[in-house]
Amino acid sequence: MAKTKKQKRNNLLLGVVFFIGMAVMAYPLVSRLYYRVESNQQIADFDKEKATLDEADIDERMKLAQAFNDSLNNVVSGDPWSEEMKKKGRAEYARMLEIHERMGHVEIPAIDVDLPVYAGTAEEVLQQGAGHLEGTSLPIGGNSTHAVITAHTGLPTAKMFTDLTKLKVGDKFYVHNIKEVMAYQVDQVKVIEPTNFDDLLIVPGHDYVTLLTCTPYMINTHRLLVRGHRIPYVAEVEEEFIAANKLSHLYRYLFYVAVGLIVILLWIIRRLRKKKRQSERALKALKEATKEVKVEDE
Repeated sequence: MAKTKKQKRNNLLLGVVFFIGMAVMAYPLVSRLYYRVESNQQIADFDKEKATLDEADIDERMKLAQAFNDSLNNVVSGDPWSEEMKKKGRAEYARMLEIHERMGHVEIPAIDVDLPVYAGTAEEVLQQGAGHLEGTSLPIGGNSTHAVITAHTGLPTAKMFTDLTKLKVGDKFYVHNIKEVMAYQVDQVKVIEPTNFDDLLIVPGHDYVTLLTCTPYMINTHRLLVRGHRIPYVAEVEEEFIAANKLSHLYRYLFYVAVGLIVILLWIIRRLRKKKRQSERALKALKEATKEVKVEDE
């Protein structure tokens, strides 16, 4: 009897430890799934609301954004914007592009990431999604622009730019703003010291966007820069490419879920079989003890 109680306590303890372990392992997956649903909703809201903007309003906003960008670039010849317009653009930093604080979103099919982009890089901003690095071009494209979009790596609650290290030269990413979708192709992947930002400067005549995050994972002593140059965006081709990537990632997630469920099922079957064997041994021992008692009585 004492042995049976001890076995029950051990089984209970083992079960508790197992489920705590499963909960700890599942937390990042569940929290990231929650963040993904939340960020997808933010992105859907942005895309829905930008479709309701008046074309004249969009043009005025883009003019202000262009004036802001030109105020950063001292090498532009034939500057079409007055100093007054540039000052207004600086004063309106990013607000001209925002819909409910969102400037747009950055989509990276190769690593299955689509993040809302906010103005600035304050911690409260980077907890929500990607941030636009102050002092760099606003993400509207154009010659002699270089926008920088940054996000965290290694957050337990969201993937964000954790997989940015997997991008390689030739991969494509997309920047969505209030007017259009812009396609960029990776042409440089570089790790730099946190004090060396020469690679983020505007290059005359070029249209660049750089994705920036901390590296190495959990150490964060350096900065990873993934730069892309503007390429034509052909909606039919790019949408088909993005859909194919999403399907590929979906199959991979389903595979991981299936493996996890199989592991849990095998553990349950093993526990049930073990419990059945223990019950059979206990029943056999009880029968033998009963026989011995009968023999003694005779």
